[in-house]
Amino acid sequence: MEIKKICCDLQENIVRWRRHFHRYPETGAEVPETAGFLAHALTEAGLIVNHNMGGHGLTALLEGVQPGPCLAIRSDMDALNLEEETSLPFASEIPGRMHACGHDAHMAIALGAASALSQIRKQLKGSVKFIFQPAEESFGGAQKMIEAGALEQPKVDAITGLHVGGIWEGFRPGTVGYRFGPMFASRDHVEITITGKGGHGAMPHQGIDTITTACQAVCTAQSIISQEISPQEPAVLTFGIIQGGTYYNIIAEKTYLEGTVRTLGEKTRNFLAERIPQVFEDVTRSRRADIYTRYTYSYPVLVNDPGFTEFFSHTAKNLLGSENVIQIEEPTMGSEDMAYFLKEVPGTFFFLSTRNPEKGIIYPHHNPRFDVDEDVLWIGSALLAQTAWSWLENNREGR
Repeated sequence: MEIKKICCDLQENIVRWRRHFHRYPETGAEVPETAGFLAHALTEAGLIVNHNMGGHGLTALLEGVQPGPCLAIRSDMDALNLEEETSLPFASEIPGRMHACGHDAHMAIALGAASALSQIRKQLKGSVKFIFQPAEESFGGAQKMIEAGALEQPKVDAITGLHVGGIWEGFRPGTVGYRFGPMFASRDHVEITITGKGGHGAMPHQGIDTITTACQAVCTAQSIISQEISPQEPAVLTFGIIQGGTYYNIIAEKTYLEGTVRTLGEKTRNFLAERIPQVFEDVTRSRRADIYTRYTYSYPVLVNDPGFTEFFSHTAKNLLGSENVIQIEEPTMGSEDMAYFLKEVPGTFFFLSTRNPEKGIIYPHHNPRFDVDEDVLWIGSALLAQTAWSWLENNREGR
């Protein structure tokens, strides 16, 4: 049984699938065409497909001939609301939509793993469940799929998945990164509306200026990170939207702010959820303005299971060579809703470098010129398939 060779032989198909997904991107939770294409390909490979899991999500079960536990492989499906600027021959044909985060590659890689494992089904000691999930970029599609039973029937005992691109620097194309413990940060959302009193810009004493109030509150809130959080505990507070005012010489009666909060620990996360609204309210009240705040918990911290990650690292090194498998030293403050799955069952999420400066593939995620080095996609399929096969082999007595 040579999974590496099987996936290498599947490379042409993997690239073809990736280009199809890239050409026809769908966003958010509405991914019916993408789900339909996946369902057809998975059915052809002999998997049992379960549709409409938490919306347009789907699961596909590959049952081995021999009984045993169940390992899940997860891929996200959704694209971004972004106008593509790559000039690729298979560029997006949907205006204002683009796969600029690698989810097209994730789906193709997972399909490659499913195709490879279906060829050695008689040797599988258990089952592999493929989870294709919409709404990673926006609405936490992972949580909805969990609520719909994606981890049941059969019960999933472990899970894995990957992210492509150039999230971490210093990785050659085709090299793999793994990390013990926290790997991606939590992602929370804060919305604030400040209401004051409009007036003439030449007579500020007669009004209550919400733009000045918002600016003061933002600067004060930023000092929470620098002054109230341990320097050894990463945390980020970023306001990406501040909207206020209607004309240059009119005092703004209302100003709206929207931002994101990232942490790597629940204690810090809970502290900021309480402290940020408190600071905004104190500053606003001191300026005689009114305030409405909504703070929403979103994606949790993505934490890799130590035992499974140790197993994965050995599997990856045996498959690809130790020089091509690197332990990631620092987590990213980006977020990933794979975190919801990893809260439910042990597993690991890993990184496959698809950035290649020699080919001009240098642009970051969520950039209109983002692309991946397709020559290394088969590596992702091989590693997912090998991890599944080896884990089932080692855990067949554990159920």
